[in-house]
Amino acid sequence: MKLKTDTLIGFIVVHLLAALVLVPWFFSWTGVALFAAGIYVFGVLGINVGFHRLLTHRSFACPLWLEHTLALLGACCLQFSPPFWVAVHRRHHHHADDELDPHSPVKSFLWSHFGWLLVRPPDMKPAVMIDRYARDLLRDPFYVKLEARKNWMKVTVASWLLFYAAGLLARLIAGDSVIEAHQFGASLFIWGGPARTVFVWHTTWAVNSVSHIWGYRTFNTPDDSRNNFIVAFLAGGEGWHNNHHADPNSARHGHKWWEFDLSWITIRLLMLLGLATKVSLPSPGLAETFNRATPTR
Repeated sequence: MKLKTDTLIGFIVVHLLAALVLVPWFFSWTGVALFAAGIYVFGVLGINVGFHRLLTHRSFACPLWLEHTLALLGACCLQFSPPFWVAVHRRHHHHADDELDPHSPVKSFLWSHFGWLLVRPPDMKPAVMIDRYARDLLRDPFYVKLEARKNWMKVTVASWLLFYAAGLLARLIAGDSVIEAHQFGASLFIWGGPARTVFVWHTTWAVNSVSHIWGYRTFNTPDDSRNNFIVAFLAGGEGWHNNHHADPNSARHGHKWWEFDLSWITIRLLMLLGLATKVSLPSPGLAETFNRATPTR
């Protein structure tokens, strides 16, 4: 397996850009607000609700315009194209914590967190993976177009530049100097783009790593999945990972009243608005299907 130097360089560049939040010149409260809003809009709506619960597991149905919108938001997180992300996650469920799992911590924590992203064995190449696990998405020309020529990456860069341009223009219209306008635009670019992206990266990756090592097990699934409340809080409900592995097609990951699941609350809101239908709920009799396991580590 060869090191993907382009991916490594990209990771380093985005992390260095994100670190600019520590430089006072790039600070603005609007940027902080954009960072927080972006975690929900791109992370929860795009990755959790869109890429994961809708596209990968089809745990609910929605109008095609909404599906495409959620997919675009997910694409803005620089976590692969929708078809490849779906393929990787479906393979994870198919081979959870065995040698063919793309990102199992059985190999090492760092491997499961981000190491697997830096190499690409032949059977993990996008074309191979998509053909094997996500051929259904390629029936839609929208996903074919996003996949082609890495257009999903172009969408991300365009969204970051839009934050900068909007900030610049807003301050120029308000009568600020050119330098002040550039500073404000740059703050929105850094906080709303790289900083938010890095946060969503690590919270998503923590589901693969942390939630397969530390936490409690409600269900004795054949893998090492755990329910981890810290990951669940930071990743909008995705950290109730043992629940998810016990019932992958359920739109609800937090089963108990105290297992807060922001992504499920969002889907519930879509249901109230008539935008989410055919919603899959936790299967009855899960406790009988999986012998209850003693909480560990």
